[in-house]
Amino acid sequence: MDPTPRELLHLCTSAEWDAASAAGERRPPSLDGQGFVHLSAPEQVHLPANRLYAGQRDMVVLRLDPRLLTDPVRWEPGVPTDPESMTFPHLYGPLPVAAVTSVTPYLPGPDGRFAPWAQSDT
Repeated sequence: MDPTPRELLHLCTSAEWDAASAAGERRPPSLDGQGFVHLSAPEQVHLPANRLYAGQRDMVVLRLDPRLLTDPVRWEPGVPTDPESMTFPHLYGPLPVAAVTSVTPYLPGPDGRFAPWAQSDT
């Protein structure tokens, strides 16, 4: 995986985004519990979406400019069921709203599963 992709993604609910937008940063429970914010590369975001949020219809994808993140991002293993040797970006600090370049609804299909991310800004 490219250690410096052009963009990173973060999943949350629309209500969580509204709260983060008002606060100026997103501090999900994982920041206190694990010490980092879970991020994804565009080609892998459907994996955590399906594992954690299958069937949820209030999800949004925050597209992030990695250059605007103010804390370190480390690429680390996900869970054992992820493809072999796949790593995910973890942000070791709060996610600043200023790093978010767009917010897009991410809806599951009729079967409740999320399709691979196919959005583009081109």
